Amino acid sequence: MRTFKLQIKGIVQGVGFRPFVYNLALKHHIKGWVNNDDKGVNILLYASYSNINLFIEELKQNPPKLSKINEINIEEITFLEEFKSFEIKQSLNTNNKSTIISADIAICDECIEDINDVSNHRYNYTLTNCINCGPRYSIINTVPYDRCNTSMKEFLLCPKCKDEYKNPLNRRYHAQPVSCEVCGPNLTLHDKNNIKISYNLEAIKKTANLINQGYILAVKGMGGFHLICDATNDKVVNMLRCIKNRPTKPYALMFKDINSIKNYTNLNLEEEKILTSKEKPIVLLEKKENSSISSFVAPNVNKLGCFIAYTGIHHLLFRYIDKPLIATSANLKDEPIIKTKEDIFTKLVDIIDFVLDYNREIVNSCDDSIIQVVKKYNIKLRNARGYAPTLIKLNEKLDKKILSLGANQKSTISLAFENNLILSPYIADLNSIESIEYFIRTIETFKNFYNFKPDVVICDKHPNYESTKFAFKLKEENPNIKLVQVQHHYAHILSVMAENSLDEEVLGFAFDGTGFGEDGNIWGGEVLIASRKEYKRIKHIEYFKLLGTEIAIKEPKRVALSLLFDIFTLEEILNLDIPTTKAFSHTQIKTLHTMWQKGLNAPLCSSIGRLFDAISSFADILHTQTYEGETGLQIELNYDSSINACFSYEILEKTIDIKPMIREIIKEKDKKTICSKFINTLVNIILEISNSYKNLPVILSGGVFQNKILLELLIDKLQEEGRIFYFNVDVPSNDSGISIGQIYHQFM
Repeated sequence: MRTFKLQIKGIVQGVGFRPFVYNLALKHHIKGWVNNDDKGVNILLYASYSNINLFIEELKQNPPKLSKINEINIEEITFLEEFKSFEIKQSLNTNNKSTIISADIAICDECIEDINDVSNHRYNYTLTNCINCGPRYSIINTVPYDRCNTSMKEFLLCPKCKDEYKNPLNRRYHAQPVSCEVCGPNLTLHDKNNIKISYNLEAIKKTANLINQGYILAVKGMGGFHLICDATNDKVVNMLRCIKNRPTKPYALMFKDINSIKNYTNLNLEEEKILTSKEKPIVLLEKKENSSISSFVAPNVNKLGCFIAYTGIHHLLFRYIDKPLIATSANLKDEPIIKTKEDIFTKLVDIIDFVLDYNREIVNSCDDSIIQVVKKYNIKLRNARGYAPTLIKLNEKLDKKILSLGANQKSTISLAFENNLILSPYIADLNSIESIEYFIRTIETFKNFYNFKPDVVICDKHPNYESTKFAFKLKEENPNIKLVQVQHHYAHILSVMAENSLDEEVLGFAFDGTGFGEDGNIWGGEVLIASRKEYKRIKHIEYFKLLGTEIAIKEPKRVALSLLFDIFTLEEILNLDIPTTKAFSHTQIKTLHTMWQKGLNAPLCSSIGRLFDAISSFADILHTQTYEGETGLQIELNYDSSINACFSYEILEKTIDIKPMIREIIKEKDKKTICSKFINTLVNIILEISNSYKNLPVILSGGVFQNKILLELLIDKLQEEGRIFYFNVDVPSNDSGISIGQIYHQFM
């Protein structure tokens, strides 16, 4: 008989790890114990050497499906005690927290069966879950992941639930949110005046009836509230748009099951796989024409953001509703998703008619994740419910604790300690007091998870980013903290390097909307040679002026006009008969020309994202956009794969001259030709530059590479040429990935 001690780190709490170990020990006739602490899971094995080896091998090869083992330390020890059985011991708190918080997981099929089983004591119970599903991140205050450290601590288990909770052979063993209608949180429907109308199943039935009648409701999900209404009702969808002042931005749709989604979209096997996965994210799909879905759900685009019901509440609603539902995050513009009924009534009382709430607190709000399938890759556009917090293992062990604060748009934070790099869920754009407060709360939440006090704080170089201001405030309050600033586009490239554990020199293409450049200008079309320690900007799109700065982002016609000012005289422009000039009066053109000449509120810019805006104006698609990325979606929609030609351009010593392209574009009349040749031109520019650096792997990052057509073309072309290349997959390529890139910068 031998005795071995195992210490296991990773995502190993809240995922059924201890009962799994218990049953595995019984299978291999092993005695000893297993427990949790704030570092992970500890196991003591007392058995024959061969049985212990079988145990360890099976543990490595087939761990619990929700777990992620990052490290197993195995040590043979001398132990005088002879164990009589295998037991699960109480969790320990060593005050040295490092175990990784598990993400929230969609309700599993077994729990759905329990809800629908008349003989089960959880029949019709809306908050049913087990060790294989349900909330984790959204209900936890700190580690270890025990009921007393979650928002379930106030709910005392009834005898039936307690028996399950204490039985290692039951799938609800130590499932911290476990409960039933007798002992757990319950559902309440409120009217617009916050008066309670009905409870539990009756509340579900009433909610379904109200949705079918054309009302808009706020419904509490796992990590926050959704605004829900009938997606087939033109009147109610259009009313939601008017009330929210959201003219064209697509709404996400919730469906009962995968077969329902197939009725409205053309999806492939990979998309079906991710839709039905345990995470149940929103997936962007090609919509079928002439379906019953309202044209106001996703106007002017050929995609629908779809997801399958992922809580018991959702599934019970679909028992009484036979149509797709709009399920969009309940929030005001630039604010995080709302997590309390009180905030719904404070902020959205003019939008909603009723509120469906339950009395379990959402400790940490978490929005829905968004995935786009590109070739064989499941590209994350928003990293949140089901996936975040996200862990990346570092090859080296850090001797400092590092906090990075990301950018201003699509905010996230990241932490690094020991050999862990952890990315938070998506927070929000830091353009409102509420989003800034939530940003700060998220920092405090993660510090509390791990007793984390940063030795180093990293931020962007933009002086007006709220994340940068907060970094300097931290430094002022804690002079011993080391403050490091990392350039925005360099951080984009580093985010890909972090995701792929690259520690070599790379050729990086950082294409996005905006970012503060080292020279004080707005960057966004950058070619960098980069390593973890430093970067060199070798090329960029020739600067053009943003006429009105922020207004120019909302009005693509201003960007297009600025590009014309770089090429033609004012008189020539006034005589041009093209869509862009027709979008202005002559007086407006003259005024903007003066602004351009004198550089009044007209900063220099090299952004590819703004080029997309200009192209949409030249092609007479959009002269004003109502949401970020609208021009990119429209250009993608108008791409014609049968058009292989591209526009002219010139690669100079330090810049990429696009003036030849603009001269050719204004002669084109067909919008599909303009859009197709533009995307082909970007592909050719990247290929031509990369061919001058064949010894370096190619990196693609920045929000522009969320354009599906562009990324697909580049994948095909780079593979044809046999190039080694990388791009963001698990870490979003937009600014949500900036905090990961900042932390990966090797400055120590």
